[in-house]
Amino acid sequence: MVIACLLATAVVSGCAVAVPTAGAPPLRYVALGDSYSAGSGIEPIDLDAPLECLRSAASYPHVIAATVGARLTDVTCRGARTTDFFVGQYPGVAPQLDAVAAGTQLVTMTIGGNDSGLFVDALLGCIEAALRTLGQGSPCRHEYGSRFEDTVRAATYPALVRVLRAVRDKAPAARVAILGYPWILPPRTGCFPQMPIASGDVPYLYHLEQSLNDAIRRAATTTGATYVDMGRVSAGHDACRPEPDRWVEPVLFGTNPVVVHPNARGEAGMAAQALAVLHLR
Repeated sequence: MVIACLLATAVVSGCAVAVPTAGAPPLRYVALGDSYSAGSGIEPIDLDAPLECLRSAASYPHVIAATVGARLTDVTCRGARTTDFFVGQYPGVAPQLDAVAAGTQLVTMTIGGNDSGLFVDALLGCIEAALRTLGQGSPCRHEYGSRFEDTVRAATYPALVRVLRAVRDKAPAARVAILGYPWILPPRTGCFPQMPIASGDVPYLYHLEQSLNDAIRRAATTTGATYVDMGRVSAGHDACRPEPDRWVEPVLFGTNPVVVHPNARGEAGMAAQALAVLHLR
């Protein structure tokens, strides 16, 4: 019931949710991360955000903050990498870690998919390969082999550990949560050309996302952060599903101008899972 309520909240207002105890100070909440945290492409946009960050007022941090009555500082930004926690991503945009302070009580993030160009390189490489074979075979796997998974192991995992430790150093008393990515593709059968990935490469990319989420989980365990697993709850909501069911929009025939990203239902689903794991309802 709570998840259904949150899913509705991301699209229309007026759904009753839990509120903080009367008189209690609001939770000091900082949201970090990339476009999956920012809700890029989802209306309404966050008018207080830098335009480059494509931040939505319906992102999962905003849904969480509205649900628990938190005081949200949202510095999520489209295209963010772990390095952007330490240096400004764009002119006039501060390093994301600047938002975290000793008094911060809750930090959430989704990060890692852009590191070393992981998502972009894998998706573009596989789309280009699929167009050459008209969606047949496994051209991407044959061309790239273990390259992307090697990047996750060698570069992304240690970068995740670094940022989680840095957050902990700045806010030692905060609850720190890192969300995995919801499923972009189903485990086996794709939907070419809606998602222009060759049939044999659908399991290849699914396994890559599985490896990334496992790296996120291990980094959380190593640093004492909370891992919010999106795997089970997002199963059956990938970009190949019909519009009413999907949480991630496809490359073609979607509703979000920022393709291969969560829609409002996806952001609400991420919020619901984070609230459940963090026991914040």
